[in-house]
Amino acid sequence: MPSWNDLLNELESQPSDEEKSGWLKTKQNEALASIAMRRGDRNVLFYASAFLQKAQLPGQNLQITHEDINGFMSVIYGMDWTKGLTLVLHTPGGVTNAAETIVAYLWSKFSDIEVVVPTYAMSAGTMISLAANRLIMGRQSQLGPIDPQMPMGGRFVSARAIVDQFERAKTDVLANRDLAHVWAPVLQTLGPALLQEAQNALDYGERMVAGWLEQRMFKEKQNSSEIAAQTAAFFNDATSHKSHGRRIDREEARAHNVHVDDLEDDQALQDAVLTAYHLATIVSEKTPATKFLWSSHGRVWVKNWAVSPAK
Repeated sequence: MPSWNDLLNELESQPSDEEKSGWLKTKQNEALASIAMRRGDRNVLFYASAFLQKAQLPGQNLQITHEDINGFMSVIYGMDWTKGLTLVLHTPGGVTNAAETIVAYLWSKFSDIEVVVPTYAMSAGTMISLAANRLIMGRQSQLGPIDPQMPMGGRFVSARAIVDQFERAKTDVLANRDLAHVWAPVLQTLGPALLQEAQNALDYGERMVAGWLEQRMFKEKQNSSEIAAQTAAFFNDATSHKSHGRRIDREEARAHNVHVDDLEDDQALQDAVLTAYHLATIVSEKTPATKFLWSSHGRVWVKNWAVSPAK
């Protein structure tokens, strides 16, 4: 398997921009075709975000959004639906409702879906992963908590933190009425409906993921509904995780009943997946692309960052 530096050096050795572009396309097509072959001639789709290379951009340029369904519709056009789908996923997460739409669409087309996580599938990316029949992860791969993030004061905060703060205020004031004046200005900044909105968001995401687990990954398990609810609650438990970016590796995921296969069990598959991932990082670094969808059939959908001309 070529390293990231090997691939970059080979790219830079191409004599023109046109040949560099052609080299990137050829190499990525070869890597995805190799994944398809190693997984039993399946359809392969790579969803990748440039969030590590372009962290300075607004989140909507890098996250899972409602617009992404257009990309999925475009790149899976013409696939043989009777074959399963291997979704290679690299994302920081995004909009819960957009993840729900993507999952519903993919399951309307395919009867078997597996997700490969080269490095990161966080937040809404974890939700999509938990909707699959199984996951494939390496030692370096990670999932993350799924607690929804809510915009507040120019930043995003965990819905669980909002609910916990209200509960703490309630406990403190009931124990000591003199603390009411301390909490009053804090609670006034949160707004009267925010608590309910936060609780609704928590319940919505957890119930959705539990339903996916019960219907697919845990379908053959006894007490599948109960186990699915426990697993979804674990991923949604921001009070325990403490950070929305917390690493949940494959061993911890397995400890909570998630079906995870080791990427290292098939060296050729690992080489193909990591080559595709390294090429994606190079595309993210060397081009205006902020995210893309790329299929093993050579169909590509790219979202570019529009740079305003200098004045």
